[in-house]
Amino acid sequence: MFYRLIFLIAAFVAASFCPAAATTWDEPWHSQVVKAADSFIMAKIGASDEHKGITATVIQTLGGAPITGKIQINDFYLLNMCSSSGHGPELHMGDADTCYFFLKKNAAGTYSLPTPTTGFAPLSHKTVMATYRHSYHQAMVPQAVYEATMTAIFLHAHGQPYDSDYIAKYVSTTLALPPATIDKAGMTTFFQQHVALETMYHLGWNANYELVLPFLRDTKNFHAQISAARALTGFNTPDARQQLLTLLRSKETDGFAKTMAVWTLASFQPKELKPELEQLARSASAGKDGFGGNIMDPRVCTRIPTVKEALLKLVASL
Repeated sequence: MFYRLIFLIAAFVAASFCPAAATTWDEPWHSQVVKAADSFIMAKIGASDEHKGITATVIQTLGGAPITGKIQINDFYLLNMCSSSGHGPELHMGDADTCYFFLKKNAAGTYSLPTPTTGFAPLSHKTVMATYRHSYHQAMVPQAVYEATMTAIFLHAHGQPYDSDYIAKYVSTTLALPPATIDKAGMTTFFQQHVALETMYHLGWNANYELVLPFLRDTKNFHAQISAARALTGFNTPDARQQLLTLLRSKETDGFAKTMAVWTLASFQPKELKPELEQLARSASAGKDGFGGNIMDPRVCTRIPTVKEALLKLVASL
């Protein structure tokens, strides 16, 4: 159910930003967006024109190069086109009034977003429609939590210190709760746990290991397993490696989560596991596992490797 809900939210946002369905691009992951951006700001939108771009007034610079006053956003810095309808990619802000932006200054002296569908997070009634993993997978997050965690993520990505005390308290408190059910009653907690796990991934957080494991084992919630597999990036230990292998052997685990587990193992370069990984690769699924969404979505060409592809690449690197 949540798989559909969270993707429908993202698909709605994407549809409002680009009506030209034949114009498509490969959407970057949020880690790429943050690392490539010069500044992380909050701004009030004054005007939005699909051809001329966005005019906005900066409220606050939360990280990176300071930006003040009125700015123009009219280009893209991570746009990898797959196809074109003859109409270039366009910016459509819909009803958004205030947004957080990940911006890069361009050669014209104005500012660029990564693509028309990522690098921004609309704010409404102190709730942010936020991306921590990928724009296909968005979460509704309290403004205070978003600002604290995303500022930490931005600062860390740019080699700067962040408020680790806040992160430690937030992660330990949020993940001490049992994995939330994916329904109306559990959705608020689920989003908070999603934020905590994904923040761990971005920061390479290496505390609270035991709190991650229940989410890695939650086969009823593949989103929790994805985030937990990513969160283990900060724990290059024999036990963490075995936990990821157990997930890869599971017949109940979604292929997307398995590919994320392979990517985490790849960051460890576990040469001692090569025989086991070779064996897993022989029987691994070659079925496509994607983000879901609508075929009319302009991000439709974005893909992840199959489990077999990911395992074969990892084995070849060892």
